[in-house]
Amino acid sequence: MSDPLALLITFLYVACILALGEGLRRRLKFSVEFTRKFVHIAVGMIAFPLVALFQAWPFAIIPPLVFIIVNYVSYRRQIFAGMETGERGQLGTVYFPISFSILIPLLWSQPAWLVASLMPMTWGDAFAAIVGKRLGTHKFTVLGQTRSIEGSLAMFAFSFIATFGALVVFAQPLAASLALAFVTALVATLVEAFSPFGIDNLTVPLSSAIALVALETLM
Repeated sequence: MSDPLALLITFLYVACILALGEGLRRRLKFSVEFTRKFVHIAVGMIAFPLVALFQAWPFAIIPPLVFIIVNYVSYRRQIFAGMETGERGQLGTVYFPISFSILIPLLWSQPAWLVASLMPMTWGDAFAAIVGKRLGTHKFTVLGQTRSIEGSLAMFAFSFIATFGALVVFAQPLAASLALAFVTALVATLVEAFSPFGIDNLTVPLSSAIALVALETLM
């Protein structure tokens, strides 16, 4: 596929996800918590088609760069309320495309690592928030941020499953994928616990990528 066509498809996909999230919030009265996680996961999963549709990374990096600006404007003006927390200083929607933009040129030649490194943030963080809020009774505080053991366990479990799934999709050896996913999920969970003010949207993907590359070098 030509890169301009891939760009068009990518922007249409994200626009549809944002529109659907807003529709669920406004028309069907879904909670902002639900629509935020829906948009978070759906947009994060664009990593899979992105590495398949684009031929060159300078084109593939355009969408996340654009959405750094779009998401910041939305944060300031609450344009896409369905993906915003409404809390000042929570720039997670901006940090995630920044991490995506950093990883694309670095890991473009290794699509399995690129996609897998984004899965702990895409799935693990989303379910950590859901489980932590609904079932988190055992609290702990790190660097002024209160989290729960239940949320951290969900972070680890869904990070492991999503990372393993991504590696298998890209035909990585099964045994190696299990080991890589386990360590990456563990690293992502620890980093998420120590990352304040939504910066985990930046630190978790980057630390996951470092873990994957380091482990691949050692194996």
